Amino acid sequence: MLTHRNVMANCRGATAAAGFSERDVSLSWMPLTHDMGLIGKHIFMFANRIESHLMSTELFIRRPLLWPKFASERRATILSSPNFGYRHFLKVLGERVLEGIDLSAARLLFNGAEPISVELCDEFMARMAPYGLPRTSMFPVYGLAEATLAVTFGTPGAAYSARAFDRHRLDTGARAGEVPAGTPNAVSLMNVGRAIPGCEVRIAAESREALPEGSVGHLLIRGDNVTRGYYAAPEINARTITPDGWLDTGDLGVVVAGELFVTGRAKEVIFVNGQNYYPHDLEAIAQRAHDLELGKVVAAGCRPPGAESDELTFFILHRGALEEFLPLAAEVTRLVNEHAGLEVAHVVPVKRIPKTTSGKIQRVALERAFVDGEFAAEISELARLRESHHAHRDVGNRVEARIKEICDAALPGKRVEVDDNLFEIGASSLTLIQIHEEIDREYPGLVDLTELFDFPTVAQLARHLQSKRAQLPG
Repeated sequence: MLTHRNVMANCRGATAAAGFSERDVSLSWMPLTHDMGLIGKHIFMFANRIESHLMSTELFIRRPLLWPKFASERRATILSSPNFGYRHFLKVLGERVLEGIDLSAARLLFNGAEPISVELCDEFMARMAPYGLPRTSMFPVYGLAEATLAVTFGTPGAAYSARAFDRHRLDTGARAGEVPAGTPNAVSLMNVGRAIPGCEVRIAAESREALPEGSVGHLLIRGDNVTRGYYAAPEINARTITPDGWLDTGDLGVVVAGELFVTGRAKEVIFVNGQNYYPHDLEAIAQRAHDLELGKVVAAGCRPPGAESDELTFFILHRGALEEFLPLAAEVTRLVNEHAGLEVAHVVPVKRIPKTTSGKIQRVALERAFVDGEFAAEISELARLRESHHAHRDVGNRVEARIKEICDAALPGKRVEVDDNLFEIGASSLTLIQIHEEIDREYPGLVDLTELFDFPTVAQLARHLQSKRAQLPG
C-alpha cells in the first residue's frame, strides 16, 4: 500500500539525491506497469517539470538500437535500464557501428530493478564510449516497491565503483571479507550508494538488531517513503515490519564506508557444504559457458525430501535435442567447480524460465517442479546419454591405477574414467582436498593442491606425478 505521502516523500528524496531539474530531458522505454517506469520515469519526471519522452517497451525489445538514436536526437540527460536491457542492446548491437549518435548529454543512466552486473556495466560503457557516453553517467541504484521506489543512490557525476568480496565469507552475521578483484573466490558487488534523504537503511541480524558496519545481514529500511504494510495481510505485516517501522526488504547486504552493497535475496540463498551462496553469483560463473547469456540460466538449491542440505541445480533454457545439451551441461559443471569449488548435482534443460510480470526469475517455481519430479525423464535420459558417451580406457600403470582408486573413493556413485575431467564430473573443493590428502599420503610432497587444477584428469595427474618422481635424486 502506497499513500500520496509515500510518493511525494520519495520524490523529494530522489530529487535531492539525483539533482533533477527542469534542465533535464528524460527518455524511457520502461513499462508504466513497472514501478521504475511509472514512478521513477514518469511521476518523478512530471513532478520536476522535466521534458519526458516515452519509447514503447515493445519497440525497444524489437529494435533496441533506436534507444540511443532517440536519446541522441533529444539530447536526453536521464536514461534507465535494468541488466537485461543492457544485455539485450549489446547482443543486437554486436559489432555494428552506429552513425550520427552523440550521447554526451547523458548525465544519469539509472541501473536497478535486479542484481547489477559489474562486468555488464563495464562492457556497456566501453562499447558506448565512442559515442560520447560519459563513464560517470552509469548510475547504480537500489530500490523496491515497498519504498515507493528509491532507497539508495550513488553520487551524480562520480564514476561507479565495485568491491570484491570472498564468496565464502558472505554468511549472515559474518564480517564480509574483502579480497583483491580477480582472485579465486572473489565476487564483485556494485556500490549502490547511500540512502536518499528521508529514508534510512539498516543491516540487521536475524533478530533485526543492527549489525556493525562491514557485517552481512538483512537489509531493513525506514522512512516516510516506506509502505505502512501490505493490503489485508496482517500476518505478513507482523512478520515484515517492526513496531518501530523498520521493514525487512527480503534482501541481504553489507555497508562499507557508509555505502551499500546488496549481496542477494535472503529467500534465494543456496545452502551447500554448510555455507550460503547467492544464485546470481553462481549464474554469472555459468554464463561464461559458450552460448549462455543473462536470463537463460538459473541457479537454485533443490532439497529433496529428507535431505539436510540443498543440491546445487542449474536450469538452462534449451529447446534442442538432449544430446546437444550434454557438452553445455559438462561445461557449466566444470566452470562452477573451478571458480566456486562447488559440486553441481544437476544441470537441467528447460523449455521455459518462469518470470514475474516485472521480469524477475521465479526460482521457487523451478525448485518446486524439480522436487515434484517434473524433470525426472530428462535427467534420466541425460544420464543414459552420458553413460553411452563415456569412453572407457584401462589404467596404464600402477600410479594411474592408485590415483583412480583414490578418486573413486572420494566420488562415490560417480563413474571416474582415467581421462575424465574431475571438474566436469562434479568434484567440489572439499572433494579435491580429500583427493589431495590421499595422494600426498601415498606420494608425500610431490603434488600441490593447486596442481589438481592444472592436471584435472587421472591420466594427466599420474603423468605429472611420475615426472616429479623421476626428478628425485637417487
